[in-house]
Order: sequence, then C-alpha cells, then structure tokens
Amino acid sequence: MLTGLSGALTVRRGGVAVCDVLRGGGTRWTLGYTDLCNSVGRVLDRSVQYTLYGPMTAHRFTLFADYHQFYVQDEAISGDLSDAWGPDATRRLLAVAPGVVGVGTVRNRDVPVMVRIEDRAPGLDLKQWDHVVECDLTVSGPRLVVAGCTDYFPDAARIAIAPAHYRVRVCMAGLQTVDDLGIEGSDEYHLLLWPAAPGGVRVLKQFVSDRRGAV
Repeated sequence: MLTGLSGALTVRRGGVAVCDVLRGGGTRWTLGYTDLCNSVGRVLDRSVQYTLYGPMTAHRFTLFADYHQFYVQDEAISGDLSDAWGPDATRRLLAVAPGVVGVGTVRNRDVPVMVRIEDRAPGLDLKQWDHVVECDLTVSGPRLVVAGCTDYFPDAARIAIAPAHYRVRVCMAGLQTVDDLGIEGSDEYHLLLWPAAPGGVRVLKQFVSDRRGAV
C-alpha cells in the first residue's frame, strides 16, 4: 500500500512502513520500485513490484555506519574501497573507486541518509552545510546500491537509476552536534546525483574538528 501527504510518500506492506520516498513537483511519471527496503535500508521482498506515481527523486534511509562509513555503488560493479581510504580521503570524508563512492561519517552508529537523483546540477547554499564534497560515479544501471560498510550486499537497499556518468555531491549537516564520544548527535548526510561530465574530486566546504574523519 502506498500512502503520502505533503510531498512525502511512504511504502507500506502489512501495515508496516518500509520505505519513505520524497516527491517533488513537475510532470507526472511512473517508476517501478522493485527493491522494497525497510527503514534501515535492507531489502524485504524483491518479488513484489510497486509502481509509484508522480515525480520521485529522493530516498531516505537509516544506515549503520560501521567503521564510520557507508557507500553507494553501481550494482553491477564489484566495488573495492580497501585502498581508497588514505589520509586525503579520510580528511575529506570521501573515498572513490571505480563504480563506488564511500562516504565518511563522524559517528559509527545509525545515521540518516538521503539520496536524491536530479536531472541537472542542483543549486548549492554552503551556509546550510558543515561539509560538502563532490566526485564522479559511472553507473551502468539499472540499480544503485546504498549500504552501510558491513551490510550484506545482496540484501542492501537498491535505487532505480538510469545508466550514465554522474556527478555526486555529498552534503553533511549537524556534524557539530555529535558528542565527544562520537555516539550521540543529529548529523545527517545528503547525496545528490546528476548526469554530468567528469569533474574529479572537489572539496567545496571542509568541516573542521578534532574528531575522527575530519581536520
């Protein structure tokens, strides 16, 4: 069952909310959502296809950021970030390898993550964010995996996506709310993807802290 108010769409099965989807304005269109996920980003049932009506460009997840990281990855690629988390990547909270982008977090707990797919480069107000970094990601389609570092890959959440070369912008907020132990906080992580030519890794705003993952 699909329910939604004020631009928010919630996918429910058996009365249980399993995935929140944000809806924006624009032309009416339909998307087949074949990977049903729950609030912690795990697939519940791939045998059921839900068709969502209306513009749907953003997805919310709660991911367990074990080892202070989560990632987005082309489903068809065997992504490997093991050699990507060097000093520079740790400082900018971003690691990149073919087909996969790793996002560093200031907590290794459940963190809120939003992934939004755009058709063009979105505007940016740096004052709204503590840390902003961009990179490239080539996706062969048709799905993008969104998962915590130690999530079981076959069960991780999937997002329908068109094959393309994408620019990825990672925006982080609430980093300054995290306590000294790195356990409690109101940090959040927004990923925006849009088709674009390669632009390399760019740090648009650097978070300054003495906690792990930032300088």
